[in-house]
Amino acid sequence: MQYQWPAYYLDGHTAARHPATVRLMRLGLEVTTDDGGPRLWRFAEVRQTQGFYEGQEVRLEHGGELGEALLIPEPGFLTSLHEVAPQLGSRFHNPARRQSRLRLTVLAAVAVVGLTGALYLWGIPALAALVTPRVPVAWEQRLGQSAVTSLAEPGTVCHNPVSDQAIAAIVARLAAAAPKSPYTFRVLVLNRPDVNALAVPGGDIVIFQGLLDQTNSSEELAGVLAHEMEHILLRHATRALIQHVSVGLLLAAVTGDMTGPLAYGLESARVLGQLQYSRRTELEADTSGVELLMAARIDPTGMIKFLSGLMEDKKTPRSVLRYLSTHPSTGDRIGRLKDLVARASAPSVKLLPDVDWNEVKQVCRPGDPLPAPSGPTRSP
Repeated sequence: MQYQWPAYYLDGHTAARHPATVRLMRLGLEVTTDDGGPRLWRFAEVRQTQGFYEGQEVRLEHGGELGEALLIPEPGFLTSLHEVAPQLGSRFHNPARRQSRLRLTVLAAVAVVGLTGALYLWGIPALAALVTPRVPVAWEQRLGQSAVTSLAEPGTVCHNPVSDQAIAAIVARLAAAAPKSPYTFRVLVLNRPDVNALAVPGGDIVIFQGLLDQTNSSEELAGVLAHEMEHILLRHATRALIQHVSVGLLLAAVTGDMTGPLAYGLESARVLGQLQYSRRTELEADTSGVELLMAARIDPTGMIKFLSGLMEDKKTPRSVLRYLSTHPSTGDRIGRLKDLVARASAPSVKLLPDVDWNEVKQVCRPGDPLPAPSGPTRSP
């Protein structure tokens, strides 16, 4: 049995990952970092927020809403954890009981959905949080495909070789630096003036021409894409759709009905277009997005410049205001992003140095034939 595991420690205030060692104890985790002595995280104070399906690294959080976190990439950690501390029961995911846990989750979900109207007010969000980490990736992809089909109406998907190549290169660089995941990332550009970008469950990202018009560099678009990719990797979009679309979709999720997602394409597209993530969710996507940009050696200030440019534009169109309104506390977000970026140590490498960005932005040219979207890029 392995008692000691390599990990990464995040202090909750910066995007930096610090090498750490986690030792399994009966009452908790002994966490040791290079710049600090061992500290004990008691199991009662630790919560698992990632690592519920095979191949995904384990994330454990300690403290308040923006507290400390540990990332353990080794897949056998959870198995050893339950062997050392069998009294934990269902507090942490046990890979040996994956099938039985799924059956229990389905039974619990169906029971709660059948509760009274009073429980309905809080039962659906709670169930969405419980079910989302456990739905198969193939189910997410079907849900995303049905939403994209409804969003991308005939004649609205734009394409030209210069833009496609540039956007695909940005996505490929980000995907190569992202943690291992089962998702294949794909970007579609729609000929709509709205300033908006949508993270779709399963790996698709939809960008409107109006948002591209507001970018001034490849780094700014990379900041937007990194943020949306993190919404997908953290399953924020999946959870939001399961929570907001309908009870039918929730039941399809907990029962694993693979045909269910196809019936909710139009409703899912509508919800994605009007979705407002919570403050915590946006902060998670921002923090992880900055980490992803730095891992890809892309200048993370592009994310800040894009948001600042939207806020400072004296001729701000209504579509920009709508975009800002769906990302709460924009001013606070910019301040926090500046703090994160200020602590970045890795040097960045110029993104697409030989590309004319003004030409890249002109994806939707009048008279262009309906094309295929940007080619898929799979996270390694």
